[in-house]
Amino acid sequence: MIQITPQMRVLAAIEPVDFRQGIDGLSQVCRAVLSENPLGGTMFVFRSRSAKSIKLLVYDGQGFWLAQKRMSTGRFRHWPTAADAAHCELLAHEFTTLIWGGNPQATQAAPMWRRIPLDPRGARPT
Repeated sequence: MIQITPQMRVLAAIEPVDFRQGIDGLSQVCRAVLSENPLGGTMFVFRSRSAKSIKLLVYDGQGFWLAQKRMSTGRFRHWPTAADAAHCELLAHEFTTLIWGGNPQATQAAPMWRRIPLDPRGARPT
């Protein structure tokens, strides 16, 4: 089972890929196009040219997982874009929004890390 955690690195490929490719072909895309190591535990997200399907590729330490989601109606309309990059890094909640067909850039969540302010007496809040 693939578990998505807030600490997991998720990269979405900007350009669509040939969906006839399997694990080996997508691993090569990771190396050649995205300049990333597919064995590093990063989850890679690819979309089809028609934007009706996405594929997830992740290595869990023992082997690869390859999952596909195809929309029964509609398309993945809000795919990340970048003018000068081959991929876009997503946070876990942005990835979840993306796979449900939403706009990952429109999600609002608390920052991943923030300093807890001291109270006026100098003690940390309990």
